[in-house]
Parts: sequence; C-alpha cells; structure tokens
Amino acid sequence: MASALEVLRTVFGYNAFRGDQAAIVDHVADGGDALVLMPTGGGKSLCYQIPALLRPGIGIVVSPLIALMQDQVDALLQAGVRAAYLNSSLAFDEAVDIERRAARGELDLLYVAPERLLTDRFLNLLDRLDERGQLALFAIDEAHCVSQWGHDFRPEYIQLSALHERYPRVPRIALTATADAATREEIQTRLGLTDARLFVSSFDRPNIRYEIVDRDNPRKQLLAFLSRHRGEAGIVYCLSRKKVEETAAWLETQGIPALPYHAGLDAEVRRTHQQRFLREEGLVMAATVAFGMGIDKPDVRFVAHLDLPKSLEAYYQETGRAGRDGEPAEAWMTYGLNDVVVHRSRIDESNAPDLQKRIERQKLDALLGYCEAPRCRRTVLLSYFGESSEPCGNCDVCLNPPEVFDGTIAAQKALSAILRTGQRFGAGHLVDLLRGRSTDKIRQFGHESLPTFGVGGEMDDQGWRAVFRQLIAHGIIEPDSSQYGALTLNAAARPVLKGETVVSLRRQRPTAGKKSRFAGYASSQAIELDTADQQLFEKLRTWRQEMAKTQAVPAYVILHDRTLRELAQRRPRHREGLVDITGLGEAKIERYGEALVELLNA
Repeated sequence: MASALEVLRTVFGYNAFRGDQAAIVDHVADGGDALVLMPTGGGKSLCYQIPALLRPGIGIVVSPLIALMQDQVDALLQAGVRAAYLNSSLAFDEAVDIERRAARGELDLLYVAPERLLTDRFLNLLDRLDERGQLALFAIDEAHCVSQWGHDFRPEYIQLSALHERYPRVPRIALTATADAATREEIQTRLGLTDARLFVSSFDRPNIRYEIVDRDNPRKQLLAFLSRHRGEAGIVYCLSRKKVEETAAWLETQGIPALPYHAGLDAEVRRTHQQRFLREEGLVMAATVAFGMGIDKPDVRFVAHLDLPKSLEAYYQETGRAGRDGEPAEAWMTYGLNDVVVHRSRIDESNAPDLQKRIERQKLDALLGYCEAPRCRRTVLLSYFGESSEPCGNCDVCLNPPEVFDGTIAAQKALSAILRTGQRFGAGHLVDLLRGRSTDKIRQFGHESLPTFGVGGEMDDQGWRAVFRQLIAHGIIEPDSSQYGALTLNAAARPVLKGETVVSLRRQRPTAGKKSRFAGYASSQAIELDTADQQLFEKLRTWRQEMAKTQAVPAYVILHDRTLRELAQRRPRHREGLVDITGLGEAKIERYGEALVELLNA
C-alpha cells in the first residue's frame, strides 16, 4: 500500500504535510473516526482524500453545495483521481452511470448531497459496497451544517448519524472551519462522534490582514480600500438584499466588475453569478451571507464588510474566504453605531427561545468587544476561540495603535445626556445635544435648557459616536429595540456617574504616512517576483486561462497562482525539473508538462 507521503507527492504535488494533516490522515487511514476543526485554506480536503486513496474501496464525501462538489471533482480529475459527484444537477441517465461505476469499483471518491445519500436507492448501493468491504470512509464536509442555530443549517445533516449505525466498521471524518465550542459539541452529539478523535488546528490565518474603520462615508471608504485591489477577486458582504444590489450596481459605475448574490435572486441567476465568480479573473461579489460556504476559490484577495456580521464566528468564517492559497489577503470592515442597533433589534424581535436570544446577545457583545479592543485584532480573535497569540504586527491596531485615555468624564457626559433626556433618544440626537446644536428636535423637546446642552465641544461627531459605541461594548449602555434604538442605561452606569469607576476609552490616532501593506506577514510565505518573472507569471496566467476555458473549469483547478509563481521564478527547462514544483503531481505533469516547458523555454 502506498504511503500517505507518496500519495501527497505523486498525486497532489506537495512535498510535506502541514500542521495536523499527517496525524489526521494516519488516524483515518487506520480506520479511526475523527472530528477536524481546521481553518479555511488549511487543507481539510486532503485529510479525507488521501485516506480514501490509501484504503480499499470508495470514499463517500457528503457535501452540501453543488458548486463545491463540481470544483472538487474537477480538481481531483486534473490530479488523476477517479472522482465523480451525484446531485440534482445531473440527468437521470448520468446519475445511473455514476452509480454503476461506483458499484464496479471504478471510483476512488464520490461526492454526494446529503438528501441524495439518505435515499433508499443510494443506501442500497452502499449496502452492496459494504458487503464487499468496498466502503473506504465517509467524509462529512461543512459539518457545522448540523447546528440548528447556525445560518448554514441543513436538516438532512442531522440524519447522517444513521451512517454509523448502518455501517459501524466504516471510519467517519467530519470537517468544519467553525471554531466555537458550542457548535463543536453539537456536531459531536448529533453525528454520534462523541468517541471520535478531535483534531483542533490553530485558527490563525497569518496571511490575512485585519482592519476595521469607523463608518464615515462608507462608499468612499470602500472605494479607497478597493483601490489597493484593482483587478483582484474579492467579496463585499452587506446585511440586506437591497444593499447588495445597490452596491453591485454602484461598483460597476466605478469601473469595478461586480455581481450581486443573495437568496432572493432566481436560482439560475445565483448559479450563473457564482460560476462567473469562480471562473473569471478579478470579479467582485457583493453578497449577503447566503454566499460563501464552500467557495473553494483560492485567490480571493479581500473580504470587505459594509455591515457588522452577527458574531465573531460569522466574521471569522466570512473573512476566512480570503487568501485560501496562503498568499497575502485583507479583511476590511466599516462599522458604526447603527449596526449595533440593527442587530440588537433583530435578536429581540426574533421568535427564538429566550436562551438562544441570550446566547446571540453574548455573541454580539463579543464582536463589539473585538471591534473596540485597543489591542491586536488577531490576539483578540484567537483568544475568543481559546487560542493565545502574540501581537501580529499585521492588523490596523498593530500598525497604527490607538490612544487609550481616561474617558471617565466623557462617559459621564454621555450618560448624563441619556439620563436627562429620559432614555428615549438615539445617538444622533444625543450628539447634537452634547455639541450644543439647536436643531428642530432639540427645540421641540426643550433640550437646549438641559445642563448637558453644549458640554461636549471638545469632541467632534465621530468622537462622540465612538464614545457611545464603546459604552455599549463595555456593557454600560444598550440600545432599546422597542424604542427604535434609543440608548438606555445599564446597572453599570451608576458607579460611572458617581465617579466610582474609571472608564478607559480608545481614540484612533491619525495615520502618519502610508503603512506597509502586510507588514507582519512572513516574506518566506509569499513568492516575490522581479519584473521579468512577473511578466512570465502573467504569460502563465494567460495560458492557464486558455486551458480552463477549453475544459470549462475554473482556472485555479488547472494550477494555483502559487504554482505559477514558482514556475516563473525557478524556470525549469526540462520536464524532470517540474517534479519539484509545488502543486504539480504526476497526472498534471503528464497533461501539461510539455506545454509548460515549451512556454518557459520560450
């Protein structure tokens, strides 16, 4: 039997495993069950693909998304692996042919949708394979779909525990990039994996730079950010469907090719837009959270949020779609007080049980704490998932540390303004009161006669909004959804007003000159090209695009950018030299070696 390392080298073109990959592959290849928590881009697929190739029979992979299955199978076929998928996109005759190939032992891996797997017809096929000892393993990808509280919940996933009951000798591996302990426990319980070996990788994505900016003029801010990513693929997340469509249309007017994606679009439109994003270079997808799970595009160079996500888990998952290829990428977000009001209202007005509402509020509070923290973004993010780390040097806080000051007097002014106006008004009116503006609303309620009128002249509007945001993050005040987001005092406000508690606040320093992009990212990770190498890299990309169009597959399925960069830098002159290039296994060398050597020698 071939060794795992030999399969990694000859089939997939890599010389060494990363992180826990080797231990996971060995454990599953030996017949053990596993639950794998590994960040997006960490190489989860190899953790079941290689054991499936090492064990006798066929590996069955449960995957929730048609597009993801197609891309995975396309990539495996390119690597010379006998792979296929079964889902609703196939005609009946095509599906029957794949079932027959599986029954004859002509497939190494078969991807299947959960609802298809649980049909009597498919279970009968599995029964026949099991009787002959021809079931290598079951891989349950995107295992967080079993969580009833997640937005990716799939009811069919709960029934997948039947696999162990029906085929107890067949090893199972469940994989997810979702990190929180509650979801982990739910996966173990619902899938019957309580005795499975747990593999938790580091959730650090060192190639992603994190940045959060106070919302001022969000479109102008977004445009300035996108100017760093001209011609690159990325995702812009918005909270509402309307905002998605407006953002995509506006980006087009700015000369940035963009498409909308949300659950309200026709299924065929969604499919077309997703296919275009995967297969074309430099497209930007404006989307709700309906877009993203299972997006296997490795060269997404940025993820931008125009609205606050609902939790740190969601933020981690969504930003993790950038930089799957290990090359530098950015996660950027604009954030304002209204985000907090909207999310609190959604939680309070939902039909969820009180316990679930309390959990959702705690998750939102953790996200606010992350946004307002005066220390390294990565340290705060990883600590939420139980992982300690040193300051990264590659986030906005590390590159431009905010000033932390004694904000007790500012807090007292803000709290007094809330209290004296009857806890009935939002931040906009309170800022006008503190700044001493005699607006129609101020005059209507007689607030120009209050002692707090005009006492906040030392700060501008942005400064006072930042104070209110931080007081919410500290749990001192909160928006009341029943009063359209009016700010109200919590119990923690009393000792602040009495001067018994010191309140530390953060103030963003002006950016002194342009900071180095990806300053803290290890240069050894990214391959730097000189001018001549860059020109060759672009020629290789053009060749790859032609190959992809000919075969109707995404360009990255042919070869990743990292492979092309290595080819451009090292320039092997003979086919033998291709063996040492990352991402070139035997099948790809056989298929593309001659063309690559010819192009490199030219």
